[in-house]
Amino acid sequence: MSLGIPKRVIIVVALVAAVVLIYAMGADRRSSEGAEGGGANPGGPSGCRVAVTADILNVRAEPHLGAEIVGKYKQHAQADAEPVVENGFRKLAENRWAADEYLRPLDGTRCG
Repeated sequence: MSLGIPKRVIIVVALVAAVVLIYAMGADRRSSEGAEGGGANPGGPSGCRVAVTADILNVRAEPHLGAEIVGKYKQHAQADAEPVVENGFRKLAENRWAADEYLRPLDGTRCG
């Protein structure tokens, strides 16, 4: 016992504090994940911007399921995209494709 506080209580408080700290450190990464582009030109050069509807969406190097995964987006992430859809995949950028069925064009953007 330290200062009249049982050792078990001190350990539990320390563990809770550690979890909160780890969560807070990852918050910046989670909030910016999928936030590509934006600003005064909604939808980037093509005028298309999408939101992710899947829990986790793989971004692939080519427009097919066997292609290398080059990134991931979490649900509700937003990204600039192109109006190009090939083999069920929407082009997000050069060598970046995602399954179009899990992308929702944002209002006011031109996704074709």
